[in-house]
Amino acid sequence: MNRKQVLLPASNNTAIAPYSPGLAVGDMVFVSGQGPLDFQTMQFELGDVADETRLTIRNVAAVLAEADCTLNDVVKATIHLARIDDFAVFNRVYQEFFETPYPARTTVQSVLGSGISVEIDVIAIRGCGQS
Repeated sequence: MNRKQVLLPASNNTAIAPYSPGLAVGDMVFVSGQGPLDFQTMQFELGDVADETRLTIRNVAAVLAEADCTLNDVVKATIHLARIDDFAVFNRVYQEFFETPYPARTTVQSVLGSGISVEIDVIAIRGCGQS
């Protein structure tokens, strides 16, 4: 039987709410919604949507790394933008990190807390992105 393995980035020993930053079950990896959180200070780094997106994707990658995964292993991404008008800028930054075949993706406008502009959660399958 597969058991849940909690994934915490090395620099982040606690989540800011009662959830796991990530869980691995067998080869499936689930990363909770990540935002532009500085894992050292546990404070959000607010800025323009491009900067927030870069930090957020790096945070997703840090959680994935705890399961020996990379962004190439992501099969599904859900994107929450505070302003859907930021979609074009977000999309350009997203392409800096993800390559074809791109993950399946949903992007929605959402009310996000703490003044952040972006939140991303993903599902990955360990090893599926290796060439």
